[in-house]
Amino acid sequence: MVLINKRELARVIHPHYITNVILALSFVALKSIPSVCDVLFNSCELDYRETEILFFTGVIIIFRTRKQGSLTFLPYLSSACMLAKLGTVILFLNYDPIYGIIYICCCLVQLLLLPEPTYTGPENISYFKGTDLEEEIESDKRVVWIVELYTAWSPPCIDFSHIYSELSNKYSLNNLKFAKVDLSRSPDTATKYKINTSTLSKQLPTLIMFKNGKESMRRPVVNQNGKLVKFALTYDNVVCDFDLNNVYEECKKNPIKKDKKEKTN
Repeated sequence: MVLINKRELARVIHPHYITNVILALSFVALKSIPSVCDVLFNSCELDYRETEILFFTGVIIIFRTRKQGSLTFLPYLSSACMLAKLGTVILFLNYDPIYGIIYICCCLVQLLLLPEPTYTGPENISYFKGTDLEEEIESDKRVVWIVELYTAWSPPCIDFSHIYSELSNKYSLNNLKFAKVDLSRSPDTATKYKINTSTLSKQLPTLIMFKNGKESMRRPVVNQNGKLVKFALTYDNVVCDFDLNNVYEECKKNPIKKDKKEKTN
């Protein structure tokens, strides 16, 4: 079950999502307002055909969002609104093609002027290829690394990107670092860490913590029976399971001191 938290709620009030919901519900809303309905429609009641389209759209939304497997609320909202808008296009075209064309134009304007917002805040992430990451980890084993193994096309990875950026900005130190590896460009890394990168994979993204140059934990993890233990990579879950607050305090108390040679340089 997806519950919206304060962090998600702050993003929902963005004009993109507000207009998205308005457009998705526009046909039913216009039919429900008598003063508007009397001007635009012959009847303010839904006929059999319109009810049928609405029911079919609702069924598709339910099945599609159940299979989506997103980590947070917003992807479900975006997916539901997209499907609802497709159903609304059919409803308007069914009543009057001119209404349908006007509605499509409104959707295009919304898409161009109010695109879905992306994370634009600060981050402290290093991007590596697989071999480069291994060399970096081995070069100084005093550094704790939290590495995200991802693919650029994966919806769950896209969904998690802003969470990971926020975490990196809050917890990064000179001995606690965050990194990302694109498995689509580093297939050998996917093989080494046994990550399935197919379109149906439930291992994307995978988060791994390295301590003393070795993997100490990962989420999600495959158990002894070879089954994947599901894990919701939300902000709070990552902080809790990886014990980031304590790891951060420990690293902060034991910073890496620069050598005299480095200081003089």
